[in-house]
Amino acid sequence: MRDQQFFSLRILAAIAVVLMFSFLSVSAAWSKEPPADLCSLLPVAKLTKVLNQTFDSPVKSTAPAAYHNTPTGTQCSYASKDGIPRKIVFITYVEPSAAAAKDNFAKLKMWFGPPTPVAGVGDEAYRDSNYAIHVQKGRVRYYINMVPIGTYTPEKEKQLKDLADWVAGQI
Repeated sequence: MRDQQFFSLRILAAIAVVLMFSFLSVSAAWSKEPPADLCSLLPVAKLTKVLNQTFDSPVKSTAPAAYHNTPTGTQCSYASKDGIPRKIVFITYVEPSAAAAKDNFAKLKMWFGPPTPVAGVGDEAYRDSNYAIHVQKGRVRYYINMVPIGTYTPEKEKQLKDLADWVAGQI
């Protein structure tokens, strides 16, 4: 009888180990590594489609670190070619871990005016007092701003959310 119980426990333990490794493999497949060129997360074709105007290729520069001992970011600036003269500013930071990204995202909220939560984008998102959208997904934090935004309308809010959601889907 004892041998049967020991054998049953070994089988259950083996099944638990297999399930645990299966879960870890699936969850690893769900999280993508950000691309080397972070500007590629927001392609010109997507801007053109969502904003109904054409844009130049992004001008890439380094965005300063938010805090001491945190990573610098990548700033991608897209200038409009036609229609309303505007610039889209897309800034991305890749943190060492999702926990670090979440922590820095929470700390930065207080610096951008009272945040307005934006549901359904990334792990967490908010709109700041200048109507720019800030998103944290996994170990990536990013920001999208339309300059000038002009009169803030539900259409512009939807456009920014659509762009932010697109980027979240690429990460």
